[in-house]
Amino acid sequence: MIDIGRRGFLVRTGLALSAAVLAGAHPHALAEQPASPGRLKSWEDLRAQFPLSLELIHLAAFFLASHPTPVREAIERHRAGLDADPIGYWFEQEEKQEAKVLRAAADYLGANPTDIALTDSTTMGLGLLYGGLQLQAVQEILTTTHDHYSTETALRLRAERTGANVRQIPLYRSLKTVSRDEIVESLIQGISPATRIVAVTWVHSSTGLKLPIHEMGQAIQAINRSRDERDRIIFCVDGVHALGVEDFCVNELGCDFLIAGTHKWMFGPRGTGLVWGHPRAWPIARATIPTFSSQAYDLWMENKSSKDLPPSIHMTPGGFHSLEHRWALDEAFLFHQAIGKSKVTQRIYELNQQLKQGLAVMPQVTLHTPMSQELSAGIVCFEVAGMSARQVVEKLRHRNIVGSVTPYATKYARLAPSLLNSTEEIETTLRAIKELRAS
Repeated sequence: MIDIGRRGFLVRTGLALSAAVLAGAHPHALAEQPASPGRLKSWEDLRAQFPLSLELIHLAAFFLASHPTPVREAIERHRAGLDADPIGYWFEQEEKQEAKVLRAAADYLGANPTDIALTDSTTMGLGLLYGGLQLQAVQEILTTTHDHYSTETALRLRAERTGANVRQIPLYRSLKTVSRDEIVESLIQGISPATRIVAVTWVHSSTGLKLPIHEMGQAIQAINRSRDERDRIIFCVDGVHALGVEDFCVNELGCDFLIAGTHKWMFGPRGTGLVWGHPRAWPIARATIPTFSSQAYDLWMENKSSKDLPPSIHMTPGGFHSLEHRWALDEAFLFHQAIGKSKVTQRIYELNQQLKQGLAVMPQVTLHTPMSQELSAGIVCFEVAGMSARQVVEKLRHRNIVGSVTPYATKYARLAPSLLNSTEEIETTLRAIKELRAS
């Protein structure tokens, strides 16, 4: 018999997650299967880790990841175990694998494992966090006119339930003249005495604009110094198009919550994501889906309260997920760590600068993404005169170049150079765009 209650309590309490299991009891757990990039000598070798079609230039890989070899092998290993003996493999692996995922995510983010909740996507994370915010009717949620459908909808639904107001503000007048100072000043001017939540998106998938999150966080902290704790502004960031691109430690970022899917730039298993919360901020959120945490379950069976468990445990939804995918997520973080976070950022920046500089000199092209890497990351949005965004993307696809259209009311063609691309592919893409002609 497996003593799931006792083992679960030892492995998954906040003490165990931060010390015994995740740091001391199994010091070699993360080194059992080193990520392949440590043996790679070039970006071409890294590209070979992905089973992507060699006939295509993949410039929309941020949409949904192809799995690199370590992630793919881990998925298959867990799937084989679950197929052979579902209940036995679950009891044997669930606690250990989830602990490994939390530790790998924490090491990558520069965080504490007990401050991370695991989800299935950015949208799930936004829904869980925003759907559980404790708000009063007199309080306000401040967001922007630049955010995604998932953010707008999750905030609207919470406002309807609580009576709180949602207010949107623009952060800049024009992408041609946007600056970090303008964005920060617009935010400061938009905050009112009633503002309790500020919700923004780090990198806009609509334009490729990257917000100066650290500076925005500092401005909010300055305002908070004159507020009571119950009125302190909680700064929430959708970081899905920054995670796996930007080199940062989340504890130094200046936000209270970071929400992101890990199946985009991180190359994680499809159907995975996370919510990180600062310990001082987690109490504002209440879970909406019961957790399957062992210790919460054990306490329930003993008719005891689980309120003293870390909030992130309650915020990790229960139920059975795609377990072979969730348990393979640690390999994605190890993959990036093996390459080196700074090298990842530098490479993505270089390829995006090459693309933007090439587009900027084409008379028929209007580049909407800022040229400065201080205000952009890995997404490049543009228009071609006389052609719709859909036509541009379709014509490029006919030349085996994969792009996408921004899913917003204002639509642009969108390309996103990543670690999967080469400088030669960017040059090929620029030649193809230069040759585009309206029908």
